[in-house]
Amino acid sequence: MHPAAVAIPIGCWTASLVFDLASRFVTDGAFLARGSRWLIALGVLGALAAATLGFLDYIATPPRTRAFRTATTHMSLNLAVTTSYAVNYALRHDARVGWGLIALSIISLAVLGVSGYLGGKLAYRYGVRVADEATQLEGYEDAPAITKEEI
Repeated sequence: MHPAAVAIPIGCWTASLVFDLASRFVTDGAFLARGSRWLIALGVLGALAAATLGFLDYIATPPRTRAFRTATTHMSLNLAVTTSYAVNYALRHDARVGWGLIALSIISLAVLGVSGYLGGKLAYRYGVRVADEATQLEGYEDAPAITKEEI
């Protein structure tokens, strides 16, 4: 269920950036700024729901494996992004969104993209919680030391 649930925060946060940018280029963008704030709040709530489902997948992943190491990084990035959006939400007071908050949204979405790549690797390469155990075997093997290529 986790891969399906992440569509809510991703969609909300992407749309909030579009609303923020649009609010800067119309005469009275206050309604777009308010809409963006609502989208950020819905995204944070959706992220918390997705994180709950993701954590259930995480604790079922064997430790000291490639999949577990990837999942730990994926989870850490998502927690940072969700915290960033919660801060972004709290800092919005004006009818006009400042460029600093727009930059924070862009950076947060970029980090979310990296995390999404790792989530895709978990699901499509390692088959974590979406495939049978034989398919998941590559991700569940003991993890070797990190190489330059993996960084």
